[in-house]
This record gives sequence, C-alpha cells and structure tokens, in this order.
Amino acid sequence: MPQQCFFCSQNLKTIDYKEVDLLKRFVSSQAKIIDPKHTGVCASHQRKLAQAIKYARFMALLPFVRR
Repeated sequence: MPQQCFFCSQNLKTIDYKEVDLLKRFVSSQAKIIDPKHTGVCASHQRKLAQAIKYARFMALLPFVRR
C-alpha cells in the first residue's frame, strides 16, 4: 500500500518557505532534497516543496550544502 502524502493528510494547500522545521524533514543530511519515493509526497506537493526549499536556501534559511 502506498504512503499517504504528508501534505494531503494534513490538508495543507500551501508550503511556506519560512517553516524551516517542516522543510528540514524533506532535506537529507547533505542538504539535498529527498526523493519523493522515500518521503511519500505526491507530485504536486513535491513541486511546491522543492520550490519552497530552493527559496528558503536563497533567503539563507536553509544551507545549500553541508560538509
């Protein structure tokens, strides 16, 4: 049985780039965006999530890389 999308189950329509704790759940230890096959996020929310993570990186809320 496939996983339920986290954002669909929480009934979230938008993903805010300022919610850093939420975005960190979908970023690996090397600060890469985790594949939706592992996180179980649906395609539409994965696109919004990636855009929010990239904007949070640009605004220096999340790192681009970790060493």
